[in-house]
Amino acid sequence: MDLADDAHRPAAPVPSSVRIACRLVWTVIALTGLTALLTIVLHDQLVSTWSKGKSADLTPPAFVPVALTLFVVVAAFGWVLVVFFRNGHAWARWVLAALVLFAGFASVQGLDRDLPTTFVVLTVVTMLVSIALLVFLFHKDTNAYLRGSADASP
Repeated sequence: MDLADDAHRPAAPVPSSVRIACRLVWTVIALTGLTALLTIVLHDQLVSTWSKGKSADLTPPAFVPVALTLFVVVAAFGWVLVVFFRNGHAWARWVLAALVLFAGFASVQGLDRDLPTTFVVLTVVTMLVSIALLVFLFHKDTNAYLRGSADASP
């Protein structure tokens, strides 16, 4: 059973810009998952890097719960939204864009925290993929596809 209402299914074939956007959503989800996994694996390195120059009385932040929560939110929303977006629901594009911007904002917050190089590289790669995703979400072929879907619905 498909999550999208069949009345909203576009008659036109799915353009490559929409297929690429969907793949990029999955890539952002995978990168967020990799970041969460590395947060667990490299926890000691994260805490060590964070504590440099800080008072020993300060308790390190809870990196793992934040990373896991961000991953679960991005993965769950991304999965559901891709289904609706691919089936021609224009509103899903706006929510995907907001989700990517939210995840990007959360990721950028870590860049000024003297993170280990692995996390800086992952953040930069995720940001580049997110920018590409935004480009394909608002590509002219995507716009035409979503407009056609709106025109075809009753």
